[in-house]
Amino acid sequence: MAEQIDTYIRAAFAEHAGLPAETLYGENLTLAEVIARSARMANSVDLMEAFARTANGLRKEHGIRVRLPALSLDTPILDVLAIFLSEVETQQAAA
Repeated sequence: MAEQIDTYIRAAFAEHAGLPAETLYGENLTLAEVIARSARMANSVDLMEAFARTANGLRKEHGIRVRLPALSLDTPILDVLAIFLSEVETQQAAA
């Protein structure tokens, strides 16, 4: 299940960011780099909306609610993915 959730989060965020997953995760972009490279994002508000859409999809598709903490723009995307997955584990343990 964890691998399925990881795959879902990666694909959903890449889609919302408008970037190829290979670029996004392969280069481990920082959040600032995600904003700079994405044609869909102009600022950190757009970034947070992409995270919110990903989290909402996770809730609808898998019944898992996640909350992300405030993150600085120098945070690598793989760290954000790890936070998402940690939140998933916490929610599954509480269920």
